[in-house]
Amino acid sequence: MDPQLMAWAAAAALLVFWMLGAHNRLMALRNAIAAAFVSVDDALRRRAATLEPLLDALGKNEVANMLGPDALLAAQTQSQAAADALRLRPALAERAAALAQAEAALDLELAPRLAWLSRQINSDDTLTAQLAALHDASQRLVFARQLFNDAVRPHNAAVRQFPTRLIASLFGFAAAGCL
Repeated sequence: MDPQLMAWAAAAALLVFWMLGAHNRLMALRNAIAAAFVSVDDALRRRAATLEPLLDALGKNEVANMLGPDALLAAQTQSQAAADALRLRPALAERAAALAQAEAALDLELAPRLAWLSRQINSDDTLTAQLAALHDASQRLVFARQLFNDAVRPHNAAVRQFPTRLIASLFGFAAAGCL
């Protein structure tokens, strides 16, 4: 067999195996993002479940109604819709940005209501328990976001790294978004 042909065959085999390894690495990093989003999704669901009784308590109070419960409910709905969209493809930067924006809007709407509720804490033990549960769910969400962002960083570094960048664009891998 011709040595030049063997050299070309070896180079082609090396290229194929490198491409396969790079693709598998990118897939593993994308799967890590999806696995990290599971904890974010769980924390979002827990917070929504603890927020529901507080929204009911706010809805029954005239002073709290002056803060506009409809805006809070709309922000919660927008956050859940963004989380549902991101759940389908956790590595899409646009969907992660939409969730981050929806979460910021929800936090903005929630802050004055939580301040009002914390002043009412002395008169109601169930309110105290609900606020503590919401605080716990919010802390879990902060931790879950950090885990998600920690999974996104190596993926984004791999997508931008040469020569893996060539494989990433060939197979449709793109930089993921942080929360």
